[in-house]
Amino acid sequence: MIADKKLSTKGGGWLLEKPEQIFTPEDFDDTTRMIQETVRQFVEKEYRPVAEALEHGELEHNIPLLRKAGELGLLGVEVGEEYGGLDLPKTVSTVIAEALAGTGGFSVTYGVQTSIGLLPLVYWGTKEQKDKYLAKLVSGELIAAYCLTEPQSGSDAMGAKTRAELSADGKYYILNGTKMWISNAGFAHLFTVFAKTPEGLTAFLVERDTPGLRLGGEEKKMGIKASSTRQVFLEDVKVPVENVLGELGKGHKIAFNVLNVGRYKLGAGAIGGAKGALALSAKYAQERVAFGKPIAQFGLIQQKLAEMAARIFAGESAVYRTMGMIDQALSNLDKANAAEAVLAGIEEYAIEASIIKVLGSEVLDYVVDEGVQIHGGYGYSAEYEIERAYRDSRINRIFEGTNEINRLLIPGMLLRRAMKGELPLFDAAMKLQKELLEPSFEEPEDKELAQLEGLKKLALAVLGLAALKYGKQIEEEQEVLAVAADILIDVFAAESALLRARRLGGGVYAEMAALYLYQALDRAQAAALSILPRLAEGDDMRLMASAARRLTKHDPADLVALRRRIAQKVLEAGGYPQPKA
Repeated sequence: MIADKKLSTKGGGWLLEKPEQIFTPEDFDDTTRMIQETVRQFVEKEYRPVAEALEHGELEHNIPLLRKAGELGLLGVEVGEEYGGLDLPKTVSTVIAEALAGTGGFSVTYGVQTSIGLLPLVYWGTKEQKDKYLAKLVSGELIAAYCLTEPQSGSDAMGAKTRAELSADGKYYILNGTKMWISNAGFAHLFTVFAKTPEGLTAFLVERDTPGLRLGGEEKKMGIKASSTRQVFLEDVKVPVENVLGELGKGHKIAFNVLNVGRYKLGAGAIGGAKGALALSAKYAQERVAFGKPIAQFGLIQQKLAEMAARIFAGESAVYRTMGMIDQALSNLDKANAAEAVLAGIEEYAIEASIIKVLGSEVLDYVVDEGVQIHGGYGYSAEYEIERAYRDSRINRIFEGTNEINRLLIPGMLLRRAMKGELPLFDAAMKLQKELLEPSFEEPEDKELAQLEGLKKLALAVLGLAALKYGKQIEEEQEVLAVAADILIDVFAAESALLRARRLGGGVYAEMAALYLYQALDRAQAAALSILPRLAEGDDMRLMASAARRLTKHDPADLVALRRRIAQKVLEAGGYPQPKA
C-alpha cells in the first residue's frame, strides 16, 4: 500500500535524490484490482458488440455505453459519495484509463466525461452548480464537453478570441465565438466554455439547448472515429451569471490544472494501448509462416518485440510511480479545503504528469508502428486490429498539450521551482561543476545505479549551463529545453524501471530495465553533445563534452542476446509479460 512507502515528497525531487521505493502495479489493493476487472468485463460485454458500428459512424452507441459505465460506478471514481461517486484514489482512475485503451474512440468519450468534463465542476463548482449537474454526470444521464480550443488558439489557450459580455441588467453573460475540436460535442448536454471577460479568461457552464449554441458537422478524422468531434458556435448565447464556473478571470487555473489530470491519464491509457498492440503483434508473429517457419523465430522480429516490451515496462513503471506520489500527497488532505488541497497535490507533480504524457504517447506510437511492420501488408489492412490501433494512437501526441509544449514545460517547471527555492537545483548544479573538474575514476559497486546517477548529473549540467547562459531568456532556447526534457524523461523512466525490476527479483524485468537504461545512456550522450556548443565555447565546451561522455559511459553489451531472451518471454506470455502481484 502507498501508506507503507516513503515516496518522493516533491515534484522533480527524484532528480536530486536517490529513491529506494516506488509505487508499482504490484502494490494495487483489492478494490483497485476489482475495478480493473470490472472494466475488462465492461469492454468485452458492452463495448465489443458495438465496436464496429461505432467505428463506422454510429456514434449514438456512446450514450448507452456511458450510462452503463455510470451504473457500474466508473464515471464517479473521483467524485464524492454525496453525488453518487466513489471518491477513490487517483491511481484507480489511471487503471481505468489503461484498461479502456483498447476501445479507441470510446476511451476519448469516457475520458472527456470523467476528466475535463466533470472535474472542473468537482473542484470549482458552487454547491448549487454541483447539486444541479454533478449526480447526473456521474450517472451518465448528462454528458459533458469541454470547450477551450479555438481555430486560432490551440496550445496558446490564453489567446482565445471568444468573448463574454455582461448584460445591461447584470443577469447574464452573452457569449460569442467559435470552439474547435470539441470531443463529445455531438451528444453533450453540458459544455464548459472558456471565454474572455474584462477580468480575463473565465469558464462558463452552458447547457446544450441554450439559444444561440449550435454545432458543426462531425469532423472527418484520421483515427478515434468512434468519438464525436465537432465545432461549437456561440452566437449571442445568454448564460446566467450563476453559471460562471470558479472566479471571473481565473479560467486559466481551471484549464491548466485539469490538463495535469488529463496528462497522467493519457500516459496510462497509452501504455494500455501499447500492451494491446504488443499482444496483437506477438500473436501474429507466431501464426505467420514465412520461409518455412513462424516469423517469431526471426531475429529482427524478436528485436522488435523485445524493444516494444522494454519500453512498455519503463512507461508502466513511470506511470504508477507518479500515481503513487500523487496519492501519497493526497492521503492527508485538509478536509476543510479539500478541493484546493487536491489541486495543490496534483499540481505538485505537474512535471511528472508531463513526463508520462510524452513518454506514454511516444511508447505507444513506437509500438503500433512496429506492430504494423510485423504484420507486413496485413498491417495496412482495415481487417486487422493493428491498423486501427496505428491510426488511433497518433492523436495522443497532440492531446493535452502537444509533446513539444510538454517538452518545454518539463525543464521550465523545474527551473521555476528552483528560482522559487522549492528545489535546491542550482546548489546541486554548482556542486556538480566542482565535481566535474575533479572526477573520480573508482569503479562503482552498483554499476546500474551509478549510470542512473550519471544521467541525473548530465541533466543537471545541461540545465545549469542553460540557466547560467540565458537566464530569463531560456524560454527562447526551445531546442536546448527539449534536449534537457528528453534526458529527464529517460532518467525518470529508467530509474522507475530499474527500481521496480529489483523489487520483482530480476529475471526478464531486470533485462527490460537494463535494455532501456543502456539505450537511455546512448540517447542522452548524443543529445547533450548536440547542444553543448550552444551552451559553452572553447575549453569549457570541450570539458563539458568530456564530462557528458564520462557521465554516460557504459561497457558494450550483447544486446542481441538480451533482446532474444526478452522476446522469448513475450512470446511465451502472448504479449507483454505482466508481472504478477
